[in-house]
Amino acid sequence: MPITPPALRLPLLAASLLAVAGCSTFEGFLDNRARERARTTAGEAAVPLAEPQSRNYFVLADPTQSVVGELQAVRVGEGDTFSDLAREYGLGYDELVDANPGIDPWLPTPGTPVLLPTQYVLPAAPRRGLVLNIAAKRLFFFPEASAGEPQAVLTYPIGIGRVGWETPLGTSEVIAKATDPTWYVPLSVREEHAAEGDPLPAVVPPGPDNPLGRHVLKLDLPGYLIHGTNQPYGVGMRVSHGCVRLYPENIERLYELVELGEPVTIVNQPHLVGLRDGRVYFESHAPLEDQEVDTAQHLDALLAGLVNSAPLTADPEKVATQMRAVASDATGVPVLVEKGDVGEVYERALLVRNTVEPDPDAPTLGEVRELLDALPPADEPDAEQAREAVN
Repeated sequence: MPITPPALRLPLLAASLLAVAGCSTFEGFLDNRARERARTTAGEAAVPLAEPQSRNYFVLADPTQSVVGELQAVRVGEGDTFSDLAREYGLGYDELVDANPGIDPWLPTPGTPVLLPTQYVLPAAPRRGLVLNIAAKRLFFFPEASAGEPQAVLTYPIGIGRVGWETPLGTSEVIAKATDPTWYVPLSVREEHAAEGDPLPAVVPPGPDNPLGRHVLKLDLPGYLIHGTNQPYGVGMRVSHGCVRLYPENIERLYELVELGEPVTIVNQPHLVGLRDGRVYFESHAPLEDQEVDTAQHLDALLAGLVNSAPLTADPEKVATQMRAVASDATGVPVLVEKGDVGEVYERALLVRNTVEPDPDAPTLGEVRELLDALPPADEPDAEQAREAVN
């Protein structure tokens, strides 16, 4: 199913931002002072502001390309939180927090440059349909391309199952779609709320109080859905009972594009290696606390695959050392292995205009904090009721 980029999408900027520099060590990579020096450089007032780049839609130059997007940076505006910035620039909350250690996500100082990790290494999975990498809390959609046309990819942040309610791994497909679904509140949830003096109805009709949002994609994994949410500030975090949730504007677009029978692949890949323009990038996320990953073994396998698939201009042992240093840092930001220092990612980041606008309907800071701290069980239907939502 070929698609055309939306008319309002901003064009991708030139790949000249990826100029080659000599290899260096990672001695300063974990040094917060080095990060601050890089942030200060990125935030110099004399640097003109560019317009933000495409948030979600990318075209692959060739089949070997496995890195999309460019890093960006933005100065915090008065009253901005990381939740505001994340949604505005197509990111999840955790992505922004991981990429900017040391900055208060709720009370960042106005004018502070914040790195936007809007560059992504594609998961090692078939480029068909929906591919979800739960370690990165991100969904990738590969629509079918017309003959002779390059492949495109759309990517969105996702909320996934919290500890004890893990989003399952494996392959699936979309077997049903629904707009404005009804939520049948599980008896256990109603009893719990009644005991707390907060009774819930047995049925929540479509509308602003429905936790499924306005659009639902049902998978052939019993009880699991990809859906919107009435709590968008939880997107990009481990917040659900196993279902996958997206920002309302993202699920609306995805709902239009995804067809019944669309394949779905769910992987857990905290460490990702990719190629673009002959350069090697390495992206690392902290493994999920309830998902065991042998980091050393995984890195060895990635390096072996890299050596076998592409000629390396650097010593493989040095590349391996650099990759291990990035893995230990786990900021989720793709790093050019051939450079490999903290300044590298900030040097490549394009300083863009802050386009966050105040939302009069947005919850207050206190309400958001309470939501993220409490995450009540009523925010997600159980497996049986989830099935009914799209029947």
